[in-house]
Amino acid sequence: MWSGETAEDPRLVELPNGAGIAYADEILGDRDSRGVLWDRATVNPGQGTPRFAQIHVHRQRRAMRKLLCQVCAGPADQDDHGVLWLIPNRTRHWPDWPEGMLVAEPPICRPCLSLSVRVCPALRAEGHLVIRAREHPTYGVEGFRYRTGPTPVDHGTTSFTDPAIRWTLASKLVRTLHHCTVPKA
Repeated sequence: MWSGETAEDPRLVELPNGAGIAYADEILGDRDSRGVLWDRATVNPGQGTPRFAQIHVHRQRRAMRKLLCQVCAGPADQDDHGVLWLIPNRTRHWPDWPEGMLVAEPPICRPCLSLSVRVCPALRAEGHLVIRAREHPTYGVEGFRYRTGPTPVDHGTTSFTDPAIRWTLASKLVRTLHHCTVPKA
């Protein structure tokens, strides 16, 4: 996100018969083709200063859907070994790393790889890994899950097949990585 953009905080309501959550003033663009409710944010790219730790909901979702570079929004790098991904080092949290890993970070193009490593505070703090994945199906979303009220319960990843998806306010699209390789420098 940029400092000239803000995440909106519209009022959530419970749908009839416990069918999930909705915005009180919901419009057609608030849900995706699967019926998932998405966070709202203003769109003013380039206005102000970059906020690297805050991801813009609409740009993240578009980059993940279309496999665009997380930095420049051009096509992500692809070769016979798959799509290129630059991710924080979470090997300690994923026993079969990187096979089956869930990622909310969009892929990346070759030219933006070194720039990202230099300027992203999260990558510098956690360390980073570069991998290629031949398969990378969409899995679900990351966001706040609610219960009746609606009352927020927790923040996490919810698969598209989980009934809790109707109670999730999505902020990031999540993919799972398969047939992974670690490219040589």
